[in-house]
Amino acid sequence: MAGRVAGKKAFITGAAQGLGAAMARKLAEEGAKVSLADINHEGAKAIAAEINAAHGEGTAFAFPLDVTKEDQWIYALEEADEAMGGISILVNNAGISRGGNIEQLSFDDWKLVMSVNVDSVFLGTKHALKYMRGHQPGSIVNISSIAGLIAAHNSPVYNASKAAVWLLSKGIALHCAKQGLDIRSNSIHPTFIDTPILDPLRQQFGKEVAEGKLARQIPLGHIGEPDDIANAVLYLASDESKFMTGAELKLDGGISAM
Repeated sequence: MAGRVAGKKAFITGAAQGLGAAMARKLAEEGAKVSLADINHEGAKAIAAEINAAHGEGTAFAFPLDVTKEDQWIYALEEADEAMGGISILVNNAGISRGGNIEQLSFDDWKLVMSVNVDSVFLGTKHALKYMRGHQPGSIVNISSIAGLIAAHNSPVYNASKAAVWLLSKGIALHCAKQGLDIRSNSIHPTFIDTPILDPLRQQFGKEVAEGKLARQIPLGHIGEPDDIANAVLYLASDESKFMTGAELKLDGGISAM
């Protein structure tokens, strides 16, 4: 039985762990070839090897990528295009956060987070589109955050960067439509998900206390799982969402409804 993204070719950033690894596994399960890109190349290679063991050699590939470096984007996309025989899906997933309110946050941390979270989406989309044009229909999926729609007093750079990803996704969608391309662009907005990004909080308070604190902020009463986000990526990557562009999916357990 053909999978939901059979014949698709996906390039995923931040794929060595957490959400990116879950997305790669999910897309491969449903018939896509996947290129896993990460600054942690060894981690990406390990996930790619796991996927190939499950679905056959030539399903997954791994490439080193610092998403803030334009020359590395150009190289990785060219290599992925050659390895997979094209690129039809781009998932801009790589992201980081730094704490501190507007008075405490250093300018260096501000620039770093904006570069990883926002510049990466610009660079990835700019250079992936030339490959995606030849493999339509295509889909660009940008991982924003519910923090890009709802502000907090102590996360100015994360709020600002993820809000930028949200609106940039819409601009990309309109550009592709104006160009007559069958390439869609949408954003996903998770709340707290069980990934390594929560590890500093777990180390500070302990796993049970930390996750309890987060869960109490969510109407559904628990944090999310990586597959909750991977399933949304699968939908947006597939032709099932062929009439959806310039939109956002909130996967926040009900936070934005309050």
